This record gives sequence, C-alpha cells and structure tokens, in this order.
Amino acid sequence: MTTIQKHPFGKKIRPHERLIETYLFACAFLSIIVTVGIIVILVRESFLFFSDPEVGLLEFLTGKTWQPMIGNFGFLPLLNATLTTSIIAMLLAIPLGMFVAIFLSEYASDKTRRILKPILELLAGIPTIVYGYFALTFMTPLLRSIFGEDVVEIYNTASAGLVIGILILPMIATMAEDAISAVPKELKLAAYGLGGTKTETIYQILIPASLSGLSATFLLAFSRAIGETMIVALAAGAGPKFTMNPLVAAETITGYIVRISGGDVSYNSVDYNSIFALGLVLFIITFTLNFISRKIAVRFHQKYE
Repeated sequence: MTTIQKHPFGKKIRPHERLIETYLFACAFLSIIVTVGIIVILVRESFLFFSDPEVGLLEFLTGKTWQPMIGNFGFLPLLNATLTTSIIAMLLAIPLGMFVAIFLSEYASDKTRRILKPILELLAGIPTIVYGYFALTFMTPLLRSIFGEDVVEIYNTASAGLVIGILILPMIATMAEDAISAVPKELKLAAYGLGGTKTETIYQILIPASLSGLSATFLLAFSRAIGETMIVALAAGAGPKFTMNPLVAAETITGYIVRISGGDVSYNSVDYNSIFALGLVLFIITFTLNFISRKIAVRFHQKYE
C-alpha cells in the first residue's frame, strides 16, 4: 500500500514543491561544502608554512619584522597596517552612514528616498580597483596638499583607509536604515505623544531600540574593510612596516598576499606558503567578527508587543 506524504497542514506535497525544496537544500549544503573546503585548504597549506624549521609560531604572532626571504616572520606589521586602514575607514563610514540612514528613514520624502537610495547603492557596484586608483590619484594628492608633501608619502594607509570608508558607506547606510526602520512605529508615536521632538525621538528611542541591528552592521562593515584588497594593494604601499603613522606607506595582509601571489615566488616555498598562513589569519579575524556580531544581535535583540 502506497503512503502519500502530506504537508504539515494536511495538504499533499506536490512534486514541483519537493523539487524546489531539494534544490534549496542543495544550495545551502553547497555553501557549507565550499566553506569547509576553504578551511581545509587554508589549514593544510598553513601547516606547511609552520612546519618549516625557520618558522616559529611565537615569532609569527609577536614579531615586528616581516621579511620571509631573510627568515623574519613576525606578521604584526601587516596586521597593524590592516587595522590602521580599517579603523580609518570605520571612523569615516560610521558617522556618515548613520547620518544618511537617519535622513533616509526619518527625514526624506518617498520621492527623495527613491532617488537617493539607487545613487547610494551605485557606489557599491563600482569595482574596487577603480576605488584604488581614486585613492592614489585624488585622495593622496588631497592629503599632501593639506598636510604637506614632506609629511604625506605617495603611498600611505590614510588615503587607502578613507577610500575604503567610502566603499563600505553604502553597506552601513543601507543596513542601518533597515535596522532603524524595523523599530515598531508605536514606540515613535508614543515618544511624540509624550512631547518628544523629532531629534529626541531619533536619538533616545529609535537608535537605542535598533542597537542590535546597528552593532551587527558595524561589525560586518569592519570585517569587509579588513578583507578589502585592491584599494590597499594600489594605495597603501608595498613594504611591511610597523608604524602608527597613517601618512606613510605600510603593507597590509591582503596587499602582501596580492604582491606575493602575483610575483615570481616559487611554488611551495616558504614565501609562497606564507600567504596561506596570512589567509588563515584573515579568515579567523573575519569569522570572529561575524560570530561576535551574531552574538551581539541575539543578546540585544528586543521584542516589542
């Protein structure tokens, strides 16, 4: 006797619905397989790097000199430059992104919003290599005209960080607007009913109520800034240097990976294997940031009735 599979609500499951369900499951499973494959490759190739007699894990984590060709494997200069560009980007993108999000969600008319949002999202579609040339040919000359040519080098982390901030601005603005717009209208109306002004309602009601979404947005944008490649490869510099001065050249992790992978380094050498170790570091950093953003979103999530 044939058993007919039914929907939880008592309806029969049609064949095409089963096909769609299988396809969606396959897509989700494929993403997991790809992620696992990336982890396996990074761990395997990183093991080859750390198994080299010249490489020490302690030196890698604490050393301040990165010159693999002469046996110096301290990656802190690369990490320092990466964090410098990312922090500069966030210092620019968070305030501007929040102001744009507040304007679009609370002040702009529907017509204005329909015009501005596509223009804003157009920034996200510009190739990052174009941003890199913009940093090199516009932002760097601008900084040199402000601070002086003797102070600002042609390649510097400040111009790269500022342009990365422009790159992630649409991401922060769009996601922040969604988070603010998701706050129940009853809270806003209640604030107005108690005599609150528009500004007081925004900064004392809407932003605190959307804190979970905003915090997750900022951490995801920070993760995106850390992983940016072409802008820093073109504008930040090509020499690892441990410096806190953003106006001088310094190479980031992604910039080093681009330079080595596109150069004449022999396959399976310690220089070549180092890019996988640095890739693993980037993966751990971005995974940690995404994990923290998820935890923060869950921790500060509020349900309004």
